[in-house]
Amino acid sequence: MKWTGYLRLAVAPKQGKTIATDLYYENAFKLTRPLYPDESGQPHYYILNPGGGYVDGDRYKLDIELAEDARLLLTTQSSTKVYKTRNTAPVQDMEIRMKKGSFLEYMPDPLIAYRHAQYKQKTTIRMERGSTLIFSDIVTPGWSPDGALFSYDRLRLKTEIYVDGDLAVYDQVRLAPSEQDLTGIGLLEGYTHFGSLIVVGEQMTSDFPDQLYEAMDAGTAPCRVGLSMLPVPGFSVRVLASSTQDIERLFAACQRLVREQWLGLKPVFLRKY
Repeated sequence: MKWTGYLRLAVAPKQGKTIATDLYYENAFKLTRPLYPDESGQPHYYILNPGGGYVDGDRYKLDIELAEDARLLLTTQSSTKVYKTRNTAPVQDMEIRMKKGSFLEYMPDPLIAYRHAQYKQKTTIRMERGSTLIFSDIVTPGWSPDGALFSYDRLRLKTEIYVDGDLAVYDQVRLAPSEQDLTGIGLLEGYTHFGSLIVVGEQMTSDFPDQLYEAMDAGTAPCRVGLSMLPVPGFSVRVLASSTQDIERLFAACQRLVREQWLGLKPVFLRKY
């Protein structure tokens, strides 16, 4: 299949660091050289889109693999922009495979859909028991020339997480302003931004939710937050807010607590300038 952008990255530990063992990208996907900001040996990679955004009919594929005990932080250089798509919605298909003992943080910048944009995103994550995942998404109210909110046509984000081959998490978000009242009860309820954080790990303990509540109280501006336990060890956080920064601060507080309590890692700061 012809992809508008294709990225394949496999990583494995070697001599105290996690390094790329297979790296390939083409067309409208690029990847920065890895950054190692501390002594943990965990590389930070930034995904780049030289084309500037997704347009009608685009198809993107990401294939990520972590070997046993590998650690990886993957983010984007800037927000994902989806421009007007009258005919065929752009598609992003991501598949992630994680061996036992591996640790992945996937923390992309937010999604910005322009007027009359459509977009489909599917993420499939296959974890072995004993691996640890932090996965996030943030959706903004979009952009239009006149400043109107929610002027895009339709967004669909689907995430499936398998643990040892069994479906553990199925999450689907569908936002269609022309068909739904996004300000209504059960949707955004007067807020403009939506965030989702999913964390899976065997380190989850019965008292960890209390620590999460404290961390979120300390790190949030006025938001509406929902915390749910997963059927496997882990949790999900849903956030309704009025700005990207409010959600990012809350997610950063959760990420910091997981890194410190579960893996003994220092807080991370993602430089985007």
